[in-house]
Amino acid sequence: MRGLLADTRPLQIPEYRRLFVGQAVTVVGAQLTVVAVPAQIYGMTGSSAYVGLTGLFGLVPLLVFGLWGGSLADHMDRRLLLTITTWGLILTSAALWLQALAGSTDVWLLLTIYALQQSFFAVNQPTRGAAIARLVPAPLRPAASSLSMTVFMAGAIAGPLMGGALIPLIGYAWLYLLDTLTLFATLWAVVGLPPLPVEREADALPSSPGLRSVWDGLVYLRGHPVLLMSFVLDLVAMVFGMPRALVPEMAHLDFGGPSEGGLAFAVLFAAMPVGAFLGGVFSGWVSRVERHGVAVAGAVVVWGGAMVGMGLAVMASGGSLGTMLWVAAGFFALGGAADVVSAAFRTAMMQSAATDAMRGRIQGVFLVVVAGGPRVADVLHGAVSPALGAGATTALGGGLVVVLTLVLARPGSAFVRYVAPRA
Repeated sequence: MRGLLADTRPLQIPEYRRLFVGQAVTVVGAQLTVVAVPAQIYGMTGSSAYVGLTGLFGLVPLLVFGLWGGSLADHMDRRLLLTITTWGLILTSAALWLQALAGSTDVWLLLTIYALQQSFFAVNQPTRGAAIARLVPAPLRPAASSLSMTVFMAGAIAGPLMGGALIPLIGYAWLYLLDTLTLFATLWAVVGLPPLPVEREADALPSSPGLRSVWDGLVYLRGHPVLLMSFVLDLVAMVFGMPRALVPEMAHLDFGGPSEGGLAFAVLFAAMPVGAFLGGVFSGWVSRVERHGVAVAGAVVVWGGAMVGMGLAVMASGGSLGTMLWVAAGFFALGGAADVVSAAFRTAMMQSAATDAMRGRIQGVFLVVVAGGPRVADVLHGAVSPALGAGATTALGGGLVVVLTLVLARPGSAFVRYVAPRA
């Protein structure tokens, strides 16, 4: 049992422990904002179309500043950049609090502040990933990634539950204020780090954090098939296998729930983060795996197979609540656990296979892939479902994930042969 529980050895590193504690405090507050922004917009407008704009106002900054932020992280001291962006997150969260406290009904003001906050987040995350690679030795990086994802998933479960319960009681302003205050824990963690200047090769040419630098990062990725394939497999898993856009339809039509909310809706939406959290808790084995490419491919195949099982359970539901709801949720939870494993090894591969001078840009591409893939899946699944139904669409997507992964991660490829460095 001890060997199954999460490997906590990275927490013995004081600098990583500070970042972890800061994240653990901050993550719930961040999820409160994730709940409060769309809820406040719907309260202002009564329109789901305006709520949908949060996706656009959140995605565009992530795409633009994720790439540029990765370039910045490869040209600045990363502690300094983390400090600047954390202050940006604090100030934008405080701005959300002030507009709610003032009783603002200007939806465009709220969306603008939200987009600005996402811009700081998009620079902060690649910088954080590149910094952790400097703080944690290579053999412990999968464990460090699992620990970070576990605490994030715990927040993803607790935050929405708390936010949904607290909004009617205390209003939006207090949720934004809680987020603002918890962000000071991250600031405390960051300012306590040692200086983290970028380590460059002795013969590296001088460069600046502009479009050319971003392009250089993409060219670098193209020349490193192991890194490139890790992104391709993540896109395959998310674009074809992420059925989150179909959950409302499943809950209503396949399990007979009300058109808004209900037991089936809650169970299905909670299943994946619960599975991901449990996958992180029982991730002690990841530090003993050296063939990271095989581990990623295997995890993606399990994800695809879980989506096939989920889709078949939905198709067998008979249009009412029953055993098949829990079967479908179980498969979705299994997929969440597989996704945590895949992410842990992909993150470790990025941190180990890329040079320090390129880690920020590679982390930026990773953020773009993680943010963009599920949103493409929302569009694709939403387009196919009216013709096939939610269950068949989910099962078909999962099957495609399995087939494409087996084709792309073929035996003998550089990705499958990749072995993690020992030091």
